[in-house]
Amino acid sequence: MATQSPFFGKREREAEPLASRPAPLMGSGTNLSGSPVTPANLSAQSTASAAAKEGGSKLTVGPNIKLKGVEITDCDTLVVEGLVEATMDSRVMQIAEQGAFKGSAEIDIAEIRGLFDGNLTVREKLVIHSTGKVTGKIRYGKIVVEEGGQLSGEISFGAAAGSSGASKPALQAAA
Repeated sequence: MATQSPFFGKREREAEPLASRPAPLMGSGTNLSGSPVTPANLSAQSTASAAAKEGGSKLTVGPNIKLKGVEITDCDTLVVEGLVEATMDSRVMQIAEQGAFKGSAEIDIAEIRGLFDGNLTVREKLVIHSTGKVTGKIRYGKIVVEEGGQLSGEISFGAAAGSSGASKPALQAAA
């Protein structure tokens, strides 16, 4: 009579519910890049974490991980600590100091401490920290660039659909 190994059966693990885990302290300690939290970057972090709490789906690409040639969908928050080459439409993107994103992204809120290269549309707020570098075709609703942050390429205001960019061709045609 053969016996079944316990390693190939169903996994029984006691998962701790997310609600019972202690929440990270906002306003003290360190942020994603390990630097101290300051009042200047606290509002961007609280906005990003509030958006993450609403939807909940989060993808973290850890250090030394390379994710290439993908389309990321149905992801509320993307945290990049490694390298991502992709296209995506999301609510929040956070790129750590050692992280890099290459490709195309449509985001509500982007917080860049590392490198972004490609087409970036930020519907609400783009925050480029002192270690951040953003290059390519960039459209934004609001922007914050810390001293030392870099922004280069084709840059335009008005990322929201139907914003000033949509009305300009009509005005030019009438004139």
